[in-house]
Amino acid sequence: MQEKAAWFALASGIAVLALACGGSRELAPGGSPPPAGPGGPNPDSETRAIEIARATIERMGGWRAWEETRYLSWSFFGRREHYWDRHTGRVRIEGPVGDERRLWLMNVETLAGRAWRNGEEITDPEALREALQLGRQVWVNDSYWLIMPFKLLDPGVTLKYGGERALPDGRAADVLDLRFSPGVGYTPENRYEVYVARDTGLVEQWSFYRQASETEPVFTLPWAGWRPFGRIWIATDHGRGAEWNVRVYETLPEAPFEDPSWKPEEAPGAAPA
Repeated sequence: MQEKAAWFALASGIAVLALACGGSRELAPGGSPPPAGPGGPNPDSETRAIEIARATIERMGGWRAWEETRYLSWSFFGRREHYWDRHTGRVRIEGPVGDERRLWLMNVETLAGRAWRNGEEITDPEALREALQLGRQVWVNDSYWLIMPFKLLDPGVTLKYGGERALPDGRAADVLDLRFSPGVGYTPENRYEVYVARDTGLVEQWSFYRQASETEPVFTLPWAGWRPFGRIWIATDHGRGAEWNVRVYETLPEAPFEDPSWKPEEAPGAAPA
């Protein structure tokens, strides 16, 4: 019997992605790329929440280390492979979306690029435009699961202090109530509760609410398996027993972003964890 589908949030208050045991399907379009930097905290955020967010970002290596980190790769819940050049916006995304096998070689900032569906390149201009929009949507979702704590102070994000609560193992955590300003993303009514463990200073759990007014979360999942990659720290465990295969590179060749036949085993060595 198939496991009941679990609901996961798309990043930045946009659509919701259902990940079932047998696959995934997009329920709504939307998304915009995460900003390149913090841009300063939202003036509506509370001082204590801002201080906690700044401290956890520093604990992850800090803004300078993050901004100087250029190339990353990861496997979203062990299903979709991503290669990301943060300095140019180029990405390679390969894996299942719904019942289809997808590949994108594109720029998520300019929406220029190429796309394939089930091994066939999409060349019709309108179909390609729609495919590239979907590619950015997938990237927004999958990258948010990887780097959300670095985005706590993004413009359009409002943080409130939600008090102290216990993590599943009993350790104390400060809870940040994360909401989005009107017009941010496609579903700014979404809300998150982000648990920052007091002993580690790292995000170790989050809860997602489809509507900010809801009192029961759609899901609560861990941010665990924190490891250093180059100069930054990234969580490698978000539940469901999936392997994320996170890597940070000093350099990558052009091939991952230009050659549809390129294979991951051709990537150079990653920064040591």
